[in-house]
Amino acid sequence: MTNFVLVHGGWVGGWYWSEVADRMRKAGHRVEVIEQLPSAGNDPTALGDLAADAEVVRQAVERVGAPVVLVGQSYGGMVITELADHPAVAHSVYVAAFWPQRGQSAMDVFASGPPPTWVSAHDDGTLRTTDDLELLRQALCADVDAQHAYPSLRRLLPQSIASATASSTAPDRSHPTTYIICEQDQALPPATQEQMAAAADHRHRLPSSHTPMMSMPDELADLLGRVHYLD
Repeated sequence: MTNFVLVHGGWVGGWYWSEVADRMRKAGHRVEVIEQLPSAGNDPTALGDLAADAEVVRQAVERVGAPVVLVGQSYGGMVITELADHPAVAHSVYVAAFWPQRGQSAMDVFASGPPPTWVSAHDDGTLRTTDDLELLRQALCADVDAQHAYPSLRRLLPQSIASATASSTAPDRSHPTTYIICEQDQALPPATQEQMAAAADHRHRLPSSHTPMMSMPDELADLLGRVHYLD
């Protein structure tokens, strides 16, 4: 049995991991899912930044206890990077995730690719996804049929601009890292993922969109379940 803490990306919540988490628990792992990072929610005045998100994950890691495999998807990679030197973390896994260098923000990482057409900044301090569900599906989960994708995409929340512009502290790592590159990703370009993954101890690839937890939950759950055998 391995202890996992799963961290979701921007605009979503812990429900994003539900299919993968269920499979991992059935395989005998202990899985803690971060239900909601402070940076996403319906009240723009109450949204947190990267530091607030990292504190929530830190508390979860310490609640679970060592050793923990810490997994971040998309923006969740920014968050888990803040815990790179946490003594309870035995391994970090990035799933199509932002892996910033010290001083980089999520916006800085995005700047290396074409500007996204499916998200926009608002005067209330939030980043919001488009109401065009098909455009959103093509960006985030083109390999998931519309009937399955649309109900999930309707659940996306406003995300604080502060979380996207905050610079990573990126402390020196004290444990091994795995990067899972999603080869059909239309949100975070695979070329950008490859660049970040070059620093990982282990690299794997899935022929999926930005959202393998929806399109390939069996494969992703199996891959995560084998992480603890890598070191």
